[in-house]
Amino acid sequence: GFHQFEWQPALRNVSSSWDVGIINGLSGWLNSIDDFPADTIARRFRYDVALVSALKDLEEDIMEGLRNRGLDDSTCTTGFSVVIKESCDGMGDVSEKHGSGPSVPEKAVRFSFTVMSISVRAEGEDEAVTIFREPKPNSELSCRPLCLTFVDESDHETLTAILGPVVAERKAMIESRLILSIGGMPRSFRFHFRGTGYDEKMVREMEGLEASGSSYICTLCDSTRVEASQNMVLHSVTRSHEENLERYEIWRTNPFSESAEELRDRVKGVSAKPFMETQPTLDALHCDIGNATEFYKIFQDEIGEMYLKNNPGREERRQWRSALDKQLRKKLKLKPVMRMNGNYARRLMTKEAVEAVCELVPSEDRQKALTELMDLYLQMKPVWRSTCPARECPDQLCRYSYNSQQFAELLSTVFKYRYDGKITNYLHKTLAHVPEIV
Repeated sequence: GFHQFEWQPALRNVSSSWDVGIINGLSGWLNSIDDFPADTIARRFRYDVALVSALKDLEEDIMEGLRNRGLDDSTCTTGFSVVIKESCDGMGDVSEKHGSGPSVPEKAVRFSFTVMSISVRAEGEDEAVTIFREPKPNSELSCRPLCLTFVDESDHETLTAILGPVVAERKAMIESRLILSIGGMPRSFRFHFRGTGYDEKMVREMEGLEASGSSYICTLCDSTRVEASQNMVLHSVTRSHEENLERYEIWRTNPFSESAEELRDRVKGVSAKPFMETQPTLDALHCDIGNATEFYKIFQDEIGEMYLKNNPGREERRQWRSALDKQLRKKLKLKPVMRMNGNYARRLMTKEAVEAVCELVPSEDRQKALTELMDLYLQMKPVWRSTCPARECPDQLCRYSYNSQQFAELLSTVFKYRYDGKITNYLHKTLAHVPEIV
């Protein structure tokens, strides 16, 4: 729907017509993308128009929130703050099976936002009061698409060209106030954007970091894979958008005339220009999947008593794997999958699964260690799985650091054969960063 609104000061770098619907996603750029017809490649809403539409959808909630807080809606016309969560993800294969449409990439990317909360600071008050909070912030029902584009998320150049105007609009809105009629009166809103709906691949792309196979294992701290496997728990979140920009400048100019290796070590793997600010978060689904993949491998290794062997052949490993698959199918009705997915991960990370696996593990001590590993994991998991851990699982949150230390202790002693000098990205984040992110 179209609603009359105004920005004070007027937005810089944004078209002045406000009655716009869905626009060409490259509007604001000259047609510079050679491979594909530019007008087919992206469709989007203008960001401010989409935000206005979202606020108008919430008009009743806002008015009700004011009433519930005992605020006089005729005096609350300024001081509204809106927190927006931004998300962006690739959408895999969207190719036409046998169409004859224009030639476009076979993958798509969706950029969307969610209104997380709205608060207001009444005149003369020090504290802001929250008048609206999204009850299901992680549900796709509260997530509003802003831009749909045919592009592979790995194609950094095209992706940045398409999201460039979105970034420009967002930057302009941060420096301005929206005047919009809500409940029959003009009110002024300020927006705060939080880029938290990104998976690790997208964060690395937006923040100019090397891809996920890099020896700089983490998007949150400067640790290398080897350091992270030797010290599993004690890291803190140090990377930031500003720092990444500074490091990119160093990478670009090499002020100390260092060799490529020294330079890379100085900038800790920042080797492209950071493009959009993201907030330190952990993508719970991929965390589930990454850690379940690890456990699946540990299960195989334990069935084959890997800790006693130094280099088993491929055939031997295949036997361990098929024994594990057979057992999981028999006991849990879990069919083997080509690539680990969320549903499989949730079924695998359970007490029942570990009990089934223990039936195939010869040594009692190893069975005990496996069970303990899973117990600790299941105590840790709700903390990064729940929407609001401090409210939903305060006890597990309090115990998290202790549990993760115990978990790391087990990995570096009983399961040392797997974690000698290497560890996966998500296992590192799970052990080292969760409490701080929360």
